[in-house]
Amino acid sequence: MTESEFGIFQERQRGSFIRLRTMIWLRWFAIVGQLAAITLAQKLYNLQLELGLCYLAVGVSIVGNLIAIFVFPENKRLNEAENFLMVLFDLLQLCFLLYLTGGLHNPFTILILGPVIVSATIMTLRSTIIIGATALTLVTLMVFFHLPLRTEQGFIMRIADVFVFGQWIAITIAVVFLSLYARQITEEMNSMGDAVVATQMALSRTQMLNNLGGVVAAAAHELGTPLATIKLTSAELIEELSDQPDLQEDARLIREQANRCRDILQSMGRAGKQDLQIRSAPLMEVIREAAEPHLSRGKDVLIEPHGTEEDFDPPLALRRPEIIHGLRNLIQNAVDFARATVWVEAHWTENTVSIRILDDGPGYPTNMLGRIGDPFVRNRKTDRDRKARPEYEGMGLGLFIAKTLLQRSGAELSFANGGDRNNGSTQRRGAIVEVVWPRDAIVPPSLPKGEGIGENPSFQL
Repeated sequence: MTESEFGIFQERQRGSFIRLRTMIWLRWFAIVGQLAAITLAQKLYNLQLELGLCYLAVGVSIVGNLIAIFVFPENKRLNEAENFLMVLFDLLQLCFLLYLTGGLHNPFTILILGPVIVSATIMTLRSTIIIGATALTLVTLMVFFHLPLRTEQGFIMRIADVFVFGQWIAITIAVVFLSLYARQITEEMNSMGDAVVATQMALSRTQMLNNLGGVVAAAAHELGTPLATIKLTSAELIEELSDQPDLQEDARLIREQANRCRDILQSMGRAGKQDLQIRSAPLMEVIREAAEPHLSRGKDVLIEPHGTEEDFDPPLALRRPEIIHGLRNLIQNAVDFARATVWVEAHWTENTVSIRILDDGPGYPTNMLGRIGDPFVRNRKTDRDRKARPEYEGMGLGLFIAKTLLQRSGAELSFANGGDRNNGSTQRRGAIVEVVWPRDAIVPPSLPKGEGIGENPSFQL
């Protein structure tokens, strides 16, 4: 998938914005916890707090929640700016409460991590950096500026300076580490989710084309008799209207258009894959079907069978959409990077069927070899790459789709460069992809002699 095509996933991102109702409920939990902490500190431990200011801070959160509930609809979703303001407000409100209740001498300072982790999970990098920097700044200021915690007798409750410094260091490290951790995990989950959606779209599109081909094949079959009748009748009219050239020309036109309809239906219906007879095909034909869109792109695509001495005839292979589409993506990638030639080798034994796709291109970047097949992975392009292939802006999604589809069919994939394996040819020094199936995963079961394959299912629109 190219960067221009990546725009389809922006819809998923817009659809994944956090609901305002979710943020409201989270804030209610925070408000209840803050009121409980203030009440217990006063009633149970007799701490002398600035209750007016504390209740003012909590009251602002309550008012904000009530306004959000009554002003905005229940299904309201927050955009980036609204999420940022909500989280920033919660951070400032919490830090103000901590300022009123001892600063870093208050054990509840650890709650500052909450807004930071939320921002790292649902916001852009820019917003996350601003929230994180704000949190670290406020924590640093609270080391020096805060209202002390006083007991009923007027004693100030404080921890040793070394523990205050340790608290500051711990919170700083936690803000940075947990932000990076949460953001990395979230980005990988989102990337994988986008890639899975793209895989499902590719497979759905392939299946839709297969179904359409079946419908067209059925239509061609059903229309065959009326078209033949039209041709026969028009031929008789041509003979009978020999003395009327104008009408005879019209009859010829009818016959030509009937022939044209027949040719169109045959051309469209040759991919009628609902027929049980063509749900499987010789392995080499399945490979040729996968490679067909890339045979005329200026590179030589050589398909080579390599059977065993006991079984050199290619076996039948299932013509499943995921197999054809997955192989097609791998061949496309090889053609994209090959200098002149791509080799597709088919190997089969009694237990396995494997396909190796090799090219004479530069091979995979060594630093990316272990990540091939991950979604949205790109190697930084050099000036030489841009000059050689200025149109290519691949994001690794094609290989991910191919890998996912082929693994779904029961295959195992491995990626290497020509120098990493003994491939038998000094020309085949580029990228190598090997796809290996257990034989029973791709080869249809053989039927007893004389037994039919069954009745074709009826086509349904």
